[in-house]
Amino acid sequence: MSGQIAALALCVFQREDGALLVAYGYDTVKEQAFYRPLGGHIEFGERAEAAARREIMEELGAAVDGLRLLGVVENLFTFLGEPGHEIVWIFEARLVDEALYAQEVIIADEGGSPFEARWVALADFVAGKAPLYPDGLLELLTRDS
Repeated sequence: MSGQIAALALCVFQREDGALLVAYGYDTVKEQAFYRPLGGHIEFGERAEAAARREIMEELGAAVDGLRLLGVVENLFTFLGEPGHEIVWIFEARLVDEALYAQEVIIADEGGSPFEARWVALADFVAGKAPLYPDGLLELLTRDS
């Protein structure tokens, strides 16, 4: 979406052991693996909170509870050699289906394209073992620690 600013709503789910539910991504140009919380684009006329709920239902087939805004970040990035610009509403929430917290890998779906969501320790991101996007998210998650 070069030349356009995207509006996204992402949802952070955290287990009691501190692990975050994130989607794996790989940039073949940078040759870099990365992770990102689940969620996606806010549709025209849709509020960010409604988008977060809809995206999780679409991707996981799961309802969320206790949705709370953590913050909004502006993300300027390059992916697959193309510049990107996003305004991202980041929410934290609980999955209503508690069984999802016991699954190490969850097969999610984005518009007919299956992908893996997995639980990754927050400490791994803090230690720099892999990037967590969007930029600014890690700071939101660790600001009170």
